Amino acid sequence: MAAAKLTALVGTDPPEHDIQRRMLIPSFTVKRVNSLRPAIRRVVGEKIDALLAGGRTTADLVPEFALPVPSTVICELLGVPYSDHDFFEQQTSRMVQATSTAQQASDAAAALVGYFDELIAAKEAKPGEGLLDELITGRLATGELSRPELASIAMFLLVAGHETTANMIGLSVLTLLEHPDQLAEVREDPDVAAGAVEELLRFLSVADELQRVAAADIEIGGVVVKEGDGVYLPNAAANRSPHVFTDPDTLDVRRGTRHHLAFGYGVHQCIGQNLARAELEIALRELAVRIPTLRLTEPLEALGVKPGGSVQGVFRLPVTW
Repeated sequence: MAAAKLTALVGTDPPEHDIQRRMLIPSFTVKRVNSLRPAIRRVVGEKIDALLAGGRTTADLVPEFALPVPSTVICELLGVPYSDHDFFEQQTSRMVQATSTAQQASDAAAALVGYFDELIAAKEAKPGEGLLDELITGRLATGELSRPELASIAMFLLVAGHETTANMIGLSVLTLLEHPDQLAEVREDPDVAAGAVEELLRFLSVADELQRVAAADIEIGGVVVKEGDGVYLPNAAANRSPHVFTDPDTLDVRRGTRHHLAFGYGVHQCIGQNLARAELEIALRELAVRIPTLRLTEPLEALGVKPGGSVQGVFRLPVTW
């Protein structure tokens, strides 16, 4: 991933990070996300209805399902107009793709921050409903957040709230289609769906690596990492470790573990993981049940795969039923 300066959550350290995280945690608790499940189910249902409309039997699931589901959900949660989705999806892609230059990623981040600065001003004049509106009235108006801080937080939530989940939905569908026995388990037993999501998160490691800077000297495995050293964290390798997982290269939706690093670890663990889990569970289960004959129209090797190094995914997912 090309470097894009982040001043919210993942781009900050305590105590600033902790202050911002405490502001946002109530909106992403298990209880709060469970209250959103009917809305997520509605969005997923609408996208599947559109796939099936008019007797269609083919589709590209990336632009028609994997991307619009989390984009719609995060827009509704934040109070962002979904009509602007083409703009923010394009800018997000420029931010996170490994092939983007540092300047391209920085320009995309600046464009998104500028967008949110204008949206915040519009919402101040005409408040709406959504997390962004709550932060404007409850944090910006009180001086707890500055306008640049709020714009940066909003950008982070929008980017993190749809890009990674969209890629994960696409890769998960592709992986299940390549493992029809596991797809059948998800389709036939509703209790399997949640566990299948955890296994797919482990198996795929959509955010396949992280980069950090050591804040202090530390010895790991007999190697001393010095303060200021760059550290490369290969999540994908950790999630396939034979020291942690039995037969780690096998997809088993009944494995029954959440001990993976798909959402990171420690103070920067993904704040939106409960929302992502709910979206994945509902999207994969509903798609498997409502379109049971779903299959690829092209071999796996013919699909364009996004380069790793930040967020993995596929550019397209042509299917028929």
